[in-house]
Amino acid sequence: MSAFSLPACAQKPVVADPLPAAVSRALQRAQVPPSALSAYVVALDDRGDVRLRHQAGEPVNPASVMKLVTSYAALDLLGSQHTWSTRFLTDGVVDNGALRGNLYVRGGGDPKLVIERLQEAYAALQAQGVRVILGDLVLDHSAFDLPEIDPGAFDGEALRPYNASPDALLFNFKSVILKFQPDPAAGVARVVSEPPMARLAIDATVPLAPGRCNDWRSGLGARFDDPDSIRFTGRYPAACGELAWPVAYQQPATYAARAFEGTWRSMGGLLTGQTRSGLTPPQARLLHEARSLPLSDILMDVNQWSNNVMAQQVFLSLGEVPLPPETGAPAGRRSSFERARAVVAQWWQRTFGPKVAAPVLENGSGLSRIERITPESLAVLLRHAARHAQAQPFVQSLAVAGVSGTAARIARDPRSPAYGNAFLKTGTLRDVTGIAGYVNAANGGRYAVVGFVNHPNAGAARPALEALVEWVAAQPD
Repeated sequence: MSAFSLPACAQKPVVADPLPAAVSRALQRAQVPPSALSAYVVALDDRGDVRLRHQAGEPVNPASVMKLVTSYAALDLLGSQHTWSTRFLTDGVVDNGALRGNLYVRGGGDPKLVIERLQEAYAALQAQGVRVILGDLVLDHSAFDLPEIDPGAFDGEALRPYNASPDALLFNFKSVILKFQPDPAAGVARVVSEPPMARLAIDATVPLAPGRCNDWRSGLGARFDDPDSIRFTGRYPAACGELAWPVAYQQPATYAARAFEGTWRSMGGLLTGQTRSGLTPPQARLLHEARSLPLSDILMDVNQWSNNVMAQQVFLSLGEVPLPPETGAPAGRRSSFERARAVVAQWWQRTFGPKVAAPVLENGSGLSRIERITPESLAVLLRHAARHAQAQPFVQSLAVAGVSGTAARIARDPRSPAYGNAFLKTGTLRDVTGIAGYVNAANGGRYAVVGFVNHPNAGAARPALEALVEWVAAQPD
């Protein structure tokens, strides 16, 4: 792919254009100075007229908007139909309903291996006669070379599913879904959990409480301090009806073992040995291969719902792309964040050339305090992606203003010119809010729009970015 640079009209002296009045007013209400906003709006046609350039050449923290870089690199390097494989192998034989040997599950980095798909794989094994494993269930995580990661290190919220760490054998996002079903006659809410977890006791009921459904999670008094149990010391408001609470399992290192074994046993499977981590021996033979959803489907979750761990799984998969020795990237076939960063850096240089400032990447998801990109560079990527053979799955992965995903809260009034006409990736961290994507304007033109606020009051400045999108959608000429 040839290098791609800024349109000539964008290469003007670095000055800040006057901001649209609605954007300025929203910043003022949020008590955010214009200097904290960086924005770039450029037409997608061949001329590439720049409609707004405000501090667009300065690198900023993009939060989850950085997922656009990972997504486009993946579509270009892997293709929209790329899939991941989870392989089930054995060193034994199947005999009269029993597997006489170990069952190995080798992860391939599937970003969305959820319980329904594991159940399908187990059903396929049982159809082959594997109902009793007369050996161990061995989980092979070795495809990724990852450091130990503290899930609470980023913001102290270890139980938040968005902090789940990547894994070559990622299952169900390392989360437990707790569903609360009120039973007024019994005076309790019944607790249903998913997936089945071996050796994890969860209270089956919690007393019902009168009153409004406000901060119901705090009212439960949930205890997550014991990796072998989840207890409730409080009550659940009957007014809440049926609700679900996804929580990251309190001991991530044992999540896969408990969930893979628990799911196997819940389907009537028996296991005489233990469930443990280990390597698949070279002589093991394949019993079943579970293919993932295609990359185009995976990116819908990554971008519309801003799934961090799925984005990191995609980013790490880029580390499997071959690199020439002169890059200095780690040798071997195991992917790592370092190797993925090297692949994306080389791809950026080859795709956009040296004049377009490259992003600073850590894990490719935006869940980072060090990732940086300039609005100008991101706009270049958006223009390039709009002309690419993979443009359709890229745009379809974005949330639609007023309609879907994290952009559903933007332009919610159907009378808004942006309603249904803006395809966006949003991003939020403490002190950061951002937005980027495409807008179909009233004048028939299409624009790439990028806007970020890096400021302690960034959360209050979201209306300014929404006003920016509205302004682009209303362009009259």
